[in-house]
Amino acid sequence: MKNIFVAAVFASVLFTSCTPKSTPVAEAPKSAASTAEQIAQGKTIFENSCNRCHKLYEPTQFTSVQWVGIMNAMAPKAKLTDEQHQWVYDYVVSVKK
Repeated sequence: MKNIFVAAVFASVLFTSCTPKSTPVAEAPKSAASTAEQIAQGKTIFENSCNRCHKLYEPTQFTSVQWVGIMNAMAPKAKLTDEQHQWVYDYVVSVKK
């Protein structure tokens, strides 16, 4: 009887450890609804800060998820505050294709 119990515990541990682990999906930053003024600020910051180092990409060139990665990589280089980072992100994803 003890062997059956040990085998059952071993099997449950084995099956649990072999199940695929879910990985979190990168999501766009969540924010309160942006005002038109904040989106306009984001556009200005995008045009001025990003254009210092490279040509500007069309906001429609990337998806909102791709922009998350781009913004996370580039905002520190452009020395954007968290608020400016959010405004620029809100601007680029607000532009419709």
